[in-house]
Amino acid sequence: MRAVIQRVSKASCTVDGKVTGAIEHGLLILLGLEEADTMEDVVWLAQKIVNMRIFGDEQGLMNKSIQDLSGDILLISQFTLFAQTKKGNRPSFIRAARPDKAIPLYEAMTAELERLLGKAVEKGVFGADMKIDLCNDGPVTIVMDTKNKE
Repeated sequence: MRAVIQRVSKASCTVDGKVTGAIEHGLLILLGLEEADTMEDVVWLAQKIVNMRIFGDEQGLMNKSIQDLSGDILLISQFTLFAQTKKGNRPSFIRAARPDKAIPLYEAMTAELERLLGKAVEKGVFGADMKIDLCNDGPVTIVMDTKNKE
């Protein structure tokens, strides 16, 4: 499981001209799922995300988490995070989980983040052609992979 976590002052997802999710001050998370991912990965990554101290405190130091600020999360599925580009010019997505595996994990991540935050998580639409609009704050962008836990 791979996540690109962006601290944003605002972000939204639009599908077919309709906004499916929008947040102010918080995190935009692009989430890639692969066949080898498990619920253990979901729990570990969700914990890391909500506790990561990447928001400024009173002195402007990154000492606060999304939980500390009661910030919002916009969670977007993005299979292209597992693109393999070694050969040729057309990426291969063979490592990305197929929908029958990825959708339950995406829904589990949504539920786990909501449980930890104590509020709803905004989302995109799995498998849709999504248009993402964001204002990266900082900019702060963190890439995490559950295969690099140790």
